[in-house]
Amino acid sequence: MERESRIVMPGEQVSDKPERIGYAFVDKGRTYSTVVGLYSEGKLVPLEGPYEPLPDDMIVGIVSEVRFSGYSVDTNSAYAAFLSSREIRERYEMGDMIFARIQKTDETRSIELGEAKKLPEGRLVRVSAVKIPRIIGKKNSMVDMIRANTGCEVIAGRNGYVWITGKGDSNLAEKAIRMIEAQAHTHGLTDRVAAYLKSQKKA
Repeated sequence: MERESRIVMPGEQVSDKPERIGYAFVDKGRTYSTVVGLYSEGKLVPLEGPYEPLPDDMIVGIVSEVRFSGYSVDTNSAYAAFLSSREIRERYEMGDMIFARIQKTDETRSIELGEAKKLPEGRLVRVSAVKIPRIIGKKNSMVDMIRANTGCEVIAGRNGYVWITGKGDSNLAEKAIRMIEAQAHTHGLTDRVAAYLKSQKKA
């Protein structure tokens, strides 16, 4: 019989044998969690955690400083991010929202950005970065469903910033995103979100 999921804390033992599990480490033949997460049958799903930038991540960022050579960008992480003027054609101002790719990170905890584009007017929704994969869904299925049912463009950055634009129902789009964030660890979430969106759509 399958065991029920249980919440584990960083450093808590999840298995008395060595197992290759994401967000866990092995010490002296036993496996321990590195995050606050939900553990069940060899799978550990983080419930909270900071954004850890990786090369090729697509992120939503906020221009926080304009320099002669480029722009400092808030990426919702402890890392300092920089976008070189050589990487872009358009010019930005403080507070502008951009969608960009992480080109590389280094041991000094700095990020180089590229392939940036300015985002149109909209609203920023901040969510836990570890919940972004569920908000995006397999092959963009979840975010596409929100787009189709709200008429909004939804751009989910891997860093936990989600940008909602368009003339559709942005309030409904944000409510759906919050629902996914709160229930990311549960089963049957896609069907529940679909039912919620259908029930809330304006006639």
